[in-house]
Amino acid sequence: MTNLQEQVQLRVDELAETEIGLQVAAYQSGELVVDAVVGVADPEARRPVTADTLFFSASTGKGASATVANVLVDRGVLAYDAPIADVWPEFAAHGKKKATLRHVLTHSIGLPALPSDATSADLADWTKITSYLAAAEPWWEPGTKTAYHSETFGYLVGEIVRRTTGRTISDVLREIAAPLGIADEVYFAVPRDQRHRVAKLVEPAGAEDTFAQLAHMFAEVEPPAVMPRAAHVNTPEYLAAELPARGILTARGIAKLYAALIGKVDGVRLVRPGAIAEITGPALVAKDELLGNPATWALGYPVGRLGSTAEESPTSFGMPGMGGSVAWADTRSGVAFALTRTLFDPAQSASAIEIGNLVAQSLC
Repeated sequence: MTNLQEQVQLRVDELAETEIGLQVAAYQSGELVVDAVVGVADPEARRPVTADTLFFSASTGKGASATVANVLVDRGVLAYDAPIADVWPEFAAHGKKKATLRHVLTHSIGLPALPSDATSADLADWTKITSYLAAAEPWWEPGTKTAYHSETFGYLVGEIVRRTTGRTISDVLREIAAPLGIADEVYFAVPRDQRHRVAKLVEPAGAEDTFAQLAHMFAEVEPPAVMPRAAHVNTPEYLAAELPARGILTARGIAKLYAALIGKVDGVRLVRPGAIAEITGPALVAKDELLGNPATWALGYPVGRLGSTAEESPTSFGMPGMGGSVAWADTRSGVAFALTRTLFDPAQSASAIEIGNLVAQSLC
């Protein structure tokens, strides 16, 4: 019987033609057990995917934002239930005086919408977006309902971090990641000297209908102009913008970050063992007011594994990304998994589910 590394590599090799390029990584109990790549990171230049290739991975990056917040809480820098207005006084406007970090992490703060006229360029204007959110009236009393905060989540977490520490969330992420050796593998904004490592994403033929459907689905909260498209996310301007609701990362890097959240990796633990249950267990269960689906939120991550429900995989948690990337961890088995891809296809997560299930069936 082949080992798991060989099984995964064999399967990604079979997927190379349709997927263009893939990275897959998995850790168990702090050890890297899968590190597989295939294909190209730039179809025009035929640049090969390596384990060091950075991929724009959309909302998979929210897992890194949530991890920064949870690490800072564990260190006593932040508190889940302290009013945000204590560090961000302007945020108290329109009944948000008692809103907390816990409300942000469970997507229950009631601020899912960007300005209706926001452009892609506006996303890079940190002060403009955070000032808008501070002055905004919440859709409901914070903590009473939930809806996926597709873009605003990153600004809210990031500004709380900035107001409390005086540093950007990117700087804090780098400090947290450095002892793990992944400071250059998980980014919200890619430094100029690292942009040559970023994959050039491509969209599949016929994707326009899918993007149009998504634009309609998220129209109340995300103007079509800011929805991620390959042509936008491949630009230097986009890669340089501080966008903590999204991420540019390697599968190995984000998997290692999750692994260090749930256990020890290279002698490093990101949080105390006693904090893991609160961080990763169900913190809010409710219907998503925007999408209509049942939602089970841990503190910054959906409970469950991509392709299964919270009931089916209650000890798993993590974040998928529009385009087909994913990262998740399982507290019972000590497994952390991630997949990134060159093909930016919002309608297709089959590879992430299939290979994730292969790893889960072997290790979880």
